[in-house]
Amino acid sequence: MEILFKQICHKGTKARRFRFSSLFSIFFFLFSISFFAQQIQKDSTKVTQLDDVLVSAIRVTTKTPVSFSNLSNTDFQTRNVGQDIPIFMNFLPSVVTTSDAGNGLGYTGIRVRGSDATRVNVTINGIPYNDAEESGTYFVDLPDFASSVGSLQLQRGVGTSTNGAGAFGASLNMLTDSYSKKSYGEIASSAGSFNTLKNTVKFSTGLMNNHFEIAGRFSQIKSDGFIQRAFSDLKSYFLQGTYVGKTTLIKALLFGGKEKTYQSCHIIREDGQARRRSAEAF
Repeated sequence: MEILFKQICHKGTKARRFRFSSLFSIFFFLFSISFFAQQIQKDSTKVTQLDDVLVSAIRVTTKTPVSFSNLSNTDFQTRNVGQDIPIFMNFLPSVVTTSDAGNGLGYTGIRVRGSDATRVNVTINGIPYNDAEESGTYFVDLPDFASSVGSLQLQRGVGTSTNGAGAFGASLNMLTDSYSKKSYGEIASSAGSFNTLKNTVKFSTGLMNNHFEIAGRFSQIKSDGFIQRAFSDLKSYFLQGTYVGKTTLIKALLFGGKEKTYQSCHIIREDGQARRRSAEAF
């Protein structure tokens, strides 16, 4: 009897060990499947979230693979005799300029690396100035604008222009005068050949209440021109209001011009003969 009880107890122990071993095997099997499934679902591709890209400037530096030239306010002061913007850049590489009157006043043109003005993207403070219809630029409508330009950058070839016409030839970026902390007034006059006379008046209120400034310019240019019948009578104005904060600079610009130029080329009639006209007849 004693031997039978021991045998029964021994059999019960074996049954419990068998059940425990079976449960452990099932649990290990399920855990292995779950772990294997997690390993399969995991993506090995590394994903990095990038911040938004903000284009904050259209000018280049020496680190940018673009050929460019800069003109500062000092360069304009030494060369400013009332001529149009293209004439200022005549000494830059790959630049060819033309003047209908022959003295840099009135209608002028520019070519950069052989491309005409329709392929030169012109911006003023980042705003495109090219004509919307033919993409050309008429600097004759901006007489003495050089007196209100603080700096200029000419990028030869495809540059960093972000708006306006396609800049296959070049990009010309002009920045107007910065604000002045102190008030000032300026009267400038210059005279030259062919009865050329330029009068300019500039002013600035300086920073009022350390935040606001109003500046302006009025100009008048007259010249008979180098070529016969190429006189010019040009008037322009430039007004600028500026708000200056700790981290904010807001500008409001108002500028324009009025030009009266005579036709400095011969008029060809239907019979092929050139007809000459004097300036008095105009």
